[in-house]
Amino acid sequence: MPTSAASLPADIAPASPATGLRRLLPRSLFSRVTLIIVVGLAIAQLLTFMAIGYERGIAMRELMMIGIERDIASSVAILDRLPAAEREGWLARLERRNYHFVLGGNAQGKAPDTASTQQFATAIADAMRPFEIVKIGQVSSPPQGLQIQVRLSDGSSVIVHARRVDMPVSSWVMWLLWVQLLVLAVCAWYAVRLVTRPLAQLADAADELGPDLKGQQLAEEGPTEVRHAARAFNAMQKRIAGYMAERVEILAAISHDLQTPITRMRLRTDLMDGGHDRDKFRQDLDAMHALVREGVTYARTLHGATEPPRRIDADALFESMVADYEDSGQQVLLEGRVGEPMVTRPNALRRILTNLIDNALKFGTDVRLQVHASADAGGNRLTLAVIDNGPGIPPDQLENVLKPFYRVEGSRNRNTGGTGLGLAIAQQLATAMGAELTLRNRDQGGLEARLTMNTNTAAPPD
Repeated sequence: MPTSAASLPADIAPASPATGLRRLLPRSLFSRVTLIIVVGLAIAQLLTFMAIGYERGIAMRELMMIGIERDIASSVAILDRLPAAEREGWLARLERRNYHFVLGGNAQGKAPDTASTQQFATAIADAMRPFEIVKIGQVSSPPQGLQIQVRLSDGSSVIVHARRVDMPVSSWVMWLLWVQLLVLAVCAWYAVRLVTRPLAQLADAADELGPDLKGQQLAEEGPTEVRHAARAFNAMQKRIAGYMAERVEILAAISHDLQTPITRMRLRTDLMDGGHDRDKFRQDLDAMHALVREGVTYARTLHGATEPPRRIDADALFESMVADYEDSGQQVLLEGRVGEPMVTRPNALRRILTNLIDNALKFGTDVRLQVHASADAGGNRLTLAVIDNGPGIPPDQLENVLKPFYRVEGSRNRNTGGTGLGLAIAQQLATAMGAELTLRNRDQGGLEARLTMNTNTAAPPD
């Protein structure tokens, strides 16, 4: 059964013409606007040149049709009145740029087959009356040339070789058009750059506004619209930073202050007589303590990446982590290598992988850390994938589990429920590092947590 394009997967479905055209366009707004303006100006210049050339051609044709047939007719009349012996000496005198005469012979060529050539031939034939026109032939050389055989009064023949001459265009005109197009292109480039440069600066400032909310302040200068946008962006940064700082301080203060009463409750629990209730109280206090500890950690990650980048041996880091898990009796397999040192924030990277591996060990028995380094047009990329053979996560909750204090409904128990902050902390640290953390259910079963980041092998700045 044939398969329709609508049923094909997205990666193999045929691309529409509009999609192909968009792929051919430059990616940046600056390049696209400049290309559109320059191409538009070039088309406008070409149309103007064609219109001028067409108008000059019509004017030349009309001018030629008004005078050439009379000149040819006058020249034929002169040859007719001259004695036959003197006609040969007058041929050079009567020759012009677009016609000349040959005594005797027969006209060659076929009947004129184009409208302009027929009009040209008819005008000449009408002007040479009452001389008899024996034949009118169109030849290929010169292009659109005519051979008109005319019988003089003494019975001899003269062949008129006539051709249309278009109005020439000086070479400096073409150079002037190219220079004019170049000047317009430079002006368009400068104008588009003037418009898009503030957008690029605004985008750079927005990209630098990380979790620490310590982005750069835009210079409030330039045209009125640019100054207004920069002022509004700077004010927005301050408001967002104030709101987030207040939220972080409240979360950190609550988490920190809860540790004191929890500690007192643990002491009182230890003084209680042994029994089932004491064990329950201790489990609840342990859960509360873990929640407070993770809350403080999450509050700190909201302040951003204060750890400076360092040049490390990533393979040694991964091997030490796997060895630590083996020492604690938990099996984690390492697959792949980076193969060279890299610049990153090692503590943040270790914390991300620890949270991901701990989460995988809660729900699976076969946990693997896969390392894949690659290079593309954007630079070197490192992909770290933590996979397990657990039950996975419902597809509609893959994004929600990265939010703080969110737990999948089926894992809300004392053994595997956790605090709901492990993946949120990993997500927050990944964002601070400029990496991307994604979750997906594997076709073979289980979950894959993939961390993708750009790597740099150069030494970090001081």
